[in-house]
Amino acid sequence: MSKTVLFSPEAIDDIGRQQADWEAKELAAALKSRPEEKAVYETESGIPLKRVYTAADVADMPAEDLGFPGAYPFTRGAYPTMYRGRPWTIRQVAGFGNPEATNQRYKYMIQTGQTGLSTDFDLPTLLGLDSDDPMAFGEVGRVGVAIDTMDDVDRLFDGIDLETISVSLTINPSAWVVYAMFVAVAEKRGNDLSKLTGTLQADPLKEYVAQKEWIYPVRPAVRLLRDLIMHSATATPKINPISLSGYHLSDVGGNAIQEIAFIMAFTIAYCEEIIEAGMDIDDFAPRLSFFFISHQDFFEQICKFRAARRVYARIMSERFNAQKPESMRLRVHVQTAAMSLTKVEHHNNLMRTAIQALGAVLGGCQSMHTNGLDEAFAIPTEEAMKLAIRTQQIIREEINVTSVIDPLGGSYFVESLTRDMETEIWKVLDEVRERGGAIKLVEEGWFQQKLADSAYATFKKIDSGEKVSVGVNKHVDETSGSAEVHIHPYDEACTQLQIDRLQAVRASRDNARVTQLLQELARQAESDDINLLPKTIELVKARATLGEICSALREVWGSYDEPMIV
Repeated sequence: MSKTVLFSPEAIDDIGRQQADWEAKELAAALKSRPEEKAVYETESGIPLKRVYTAADVADMPAEDLGFPGAYPFTRGAYPTMYRGRPWTIRQVAGFGNPEATNQRYKYMIQTGQTGLSTDFDLPTLLGLDSDDPMAFGEVGRVGVAIDTMDDVDRLFDGIDLETISVSLTINPSAWVVYAMFVAVAEKRGNDLSKLTGTLQADPLKEYVAQKEWIYPVRPAVRLLRDLIMHSATATPKINPISLSGYHLSDVGGNAIQEIAFIMAFTIAYCEEIIEAGMDIDDFAPRLSFFFISHQDFFEQICKFRAARRVYARIMSERFNAQKPESMRLRVHVQTAAMSLTKVEHHNNLMRTAIQALGAVLGGCQSMHTNGLDEAFAIPTEEAMKLAIRTQQIIREEINVTSVIDPLGGSYFVESLTRDMETEIWKVLDEVRERGGAIKLVEEGWFQQKLADSAYATFKKIDSGEKVSVGVNKHVDETSGSAEVHIHPYDEACTQLQIDRLQAVRASRDNARVTQLLQELARQAESDDINLLPKTIELVKARATLGEICSALREVWGSYDEPMIV
């Protein structure tokens, strides 16, 4: 069956003749008097850019590749009405100190206009350590909120109706424990679990290649994610049990092609594990979600989101034979690029973030976090967070870009670049398949090496001035000095409060029952056929701590040793 193309061959031939005439006359004359500034123009990920794009550049593109919003292959948007029917969720992340401090910030942000909550956790919580563990010293509550027991989760969401507000939890190695605590708190409050909405990050493979927060070896970590997804699909059907996180791949230097291709490779690996365990793709794929960066190359980022939707739809349809449209619909949370923020002339970060946020909207995101202008220094202050929220509100309410779905769709340049990016993504996915799959390559350090190489190339461009950072390596104002910055303070009493609470819990709970349940969890972990979530939920209700639960499995599976990257 022949596919419909967008332009007739006769029209393309005519455009080609007109372009040749323009190049011979107007362009040639202009180049003599005003040569172009660069010898080579390309996107951040190295895709060559032409001077001008015409219909000839998309002449062979099937009309079906463009399609319509909310219809396969979803190039033009995940939903038919997009922002006309529902604006993207403003989901600023918060997390610091004790649960009460973060809860206070939550309520401030809701009052300012935030429509969904998002939580950062401190390093001990991420690594499965209790706040009184010697390894946690100096890190409790510093870069996120400290969570030790389900009571901390209860404090975190005090006064917040979990049935009516969406909650995102940026938790990875210990995600299944925090999920268990969240469910236990909801049950304690009498909430209907089927009404809970939100997302866990819970993406283990990206930890080994980018964020570097892990507890167990690769395959047991993937098993925990499998158990979480399979349990959540029936227990909490509106919660996304994973957010596949390309953001972190970019944050360590990966380019836009790597961000999407690597995450799609991880998606394939996770889906294969769950299907092998006996679950149908359409029973869990609708709840897979994604987290991408919106970086500095404006048009490349817009096309990245469009290409990602098309690639994902085809993976789900052609590789896994998904039947439900919602199984093929890529839904994405976007954060603006923290790594683009500077301490020098830090107020420039407002403009950087606003442009990146606009790119995310034009690319069709479902929710967004905009960075605070002071985020290069510390956790954002309340004033910085309010400005970040206002940035999204201004884009949403004032500039009329949400009235038309995919307003750049059909642009010769945008469609050509979207296709070029899709082609490069498929090349990487083919290479991953030929080399044995994502899990094997994570264990071997292949992804890690590729990201390291990309980061090195980027830093070389910054050092040489080829990649511009305004105020830092170009248009530098030597007289401006360092502006005074009021940063968010750290609560020095945070650690002792968490330790006191832990001691009180251990003194009041049934320790014999906790010990028995931990032993049962360890025995279950020795078999790959038992889902570990029900036992974990029992444990948190018995007031077992996060550190105790994670330690029980560490004794079974051991810890992860990172391969050497040259």
